[in-house]
Amino acid sequence: MTRRVVRIAMNGVTGRMGYRQHLVRSILAIREQGGLDLGDGDVLWPEPVLVGRREHALKALAERHGLDPAAVSCDLDAVLADESVEIYFDAQVTSAREDALRKAIAAGKHVYTEKPTSTGLAGALELARLAREAGIKHGVVQDKLFLPGLLKLKRLIDGGFFGRILSVRGEFGYWVFEGDWQQAQRPSWNYRAEDGGGIVVDMFPHWEYVLHELFGPVRTVQALTATHIPQRWDEQGKPYEATADDAAYGVFQLEGGIVAQINSSWAVRVNRDELVEFQVDGTEGSAVAGLRTCRVQHRSTTPKPVWNPDLPVTESFRDQWQEVPDNQEFDNGFKAQWELFLRHVARDEPYTWDLLAGARGVQLAELGLASAAEGRRLDVPELGL
Repeated sequence: MTRRVVRIAMNGVTGRMGYRQHLVRSILAIREQGGLDLGDGDVLWPEPVLVGRREHALKALAERHGLDPAAVSCDLDAVLADESVEIYFDAQVTSAREDALRKAIAAGKHVYTEKPTSTGLAGALELARLAREAGIKHGVVQDKLFLPGLLKLKRLIDGGFFGRILSVRGEFGYWVFEGDWQQAQRPSWNYRAEDGGGIVVDMFPHWEYVLHELFGPVRTVQALTATHIPQRWDEQGKPYEATADDAAYGVFQLEGGIVAQINSSWAVRVNRDELVEFQVDGTEGSAVAGLRTCRVQHRSTTPKPVWNPDLPVTESFRDQWQEVPDNQEFDNGFKAQWELFLRHVARDEPYTWDLLAGARGVQLAELGLASAAEGRRLDVPELGL
């Protein structure tokens, strides 16, 4: 068995998502399992190079996880000039991402990045064009496709469970504390539009790939946004004006006529089984999928409720749904996508979630904000390079 080392510059791993999901639960988890078995006697061994602005924090991470203390840098240009580094990964704040990705592409590195890939559609499309011209491999994190609940939902779709799908309804969100009397669960920049914050910018790229991959391309969008909490407190306990939207209510028409409605909010208290749930209704059956679980109700077992406001409800509607079994072991979604991208780099195996797919997410967010500002439904043109 031959071990092939692939050095990966990981920028932004001191942040919550970059550290927990990408460094610890993906790259380090791949190392803990002995590397990525490529199936032909070769094993891919990821060697992270930690990049960021705070050297002491990077060195602390390297020491904590037994990584090479020399593989730490605050000089992105120097790291990209290192020919031994093959892949650049970006989990920085959105406002810093486009410039860093441009540098990585110009340096001939394969790139894998969090989303959104840019603060605007023009920049996102330019990144896709540059990557194509450079002939590099490129991928965008689309983690929710790998959640157990959505994998079960896809299994139902592929098996024809729903018949003709009519509609999709999504509920996402939770209460993010304002930061005055309890510490906020999200960074303060998320609530400042000038810093690239806002729930539309954050979540509409997710909804684009979920809808596109499971049900069909989004053809129109109509959105209403709100800043329900106008004042918040930052990490230093100082009050600031929330200039970005913290809630968005969207209606999306998909190719083929399916209608999707998705509510996204950081100012909602959770009264559902999971932080995100999608209900899919079809002529032959319905399903409700969350992060891990999925429940179904087939046409043949659908009860016959009767509207009667004068009497109390005597039946439990939730009990009338059936749990979809796992039937397989589900790995961490971020790790699963990392492994696919690494196989794409090492063996040129197919990979569809590229920078053009990332640009579609930026496009939907941009059009969603425009729809809210103009108060009308907007078409979503098909993108090309």
